[in-house]
Amino acid sequence: MQSNHINYVELPAKDLEANKTFFSQCFGWQFEDFGADYTAFSNSGLEGGFFRADFTSRPQSGAALVVLYSDALETTLANVERCGGSIEQPIFEFPGGRRFHFLDPCGNEWAVWSKL
Repeated sequence: MQSNHINYVELPAKDLEANKTFFSQCFGWQFEDFGADYTAFSNSGLEGGFFRADFTSRPQSGAALVVLYSDALETTLANVERCGGSIEQPIFEFPGGRRFHFLDPCGNEWAVWSKL
C-alpha cells in the first residue's frame, strides 16, 4: 500500500442486494458483508464499499464520478443494460477516448471509458 494514494471509496446504496447482484454479474466484483448496512467490494481495480443510505451519488449534486475502463465499450454498455443498469448518457467521444454514463440499480452515476 502506498502512502498518500487513493485507497478506498465508499458509495451510498438504497438496496445493497440489488447493487451486489448488479456489480457481480456485470463486472465480476466480489463482496463481503459487514453487518446489515455495509458491504465491501473487491476485484474492481480499487477496493471500496456500499453503505445503506436513502440518497445517491451523482456529479450534478456535487459527488465525484467514478470512472471504469473497458477494452470493449459497446459490449460493456450492452452488459450494463442486460444486468439492470440504465444508460444516462450514450457513448460519446471526448479528447483521448469515448465513454458512456450509467446509473446503477440504486441510482448512483458511473462512467465507463475506452481509448479511441
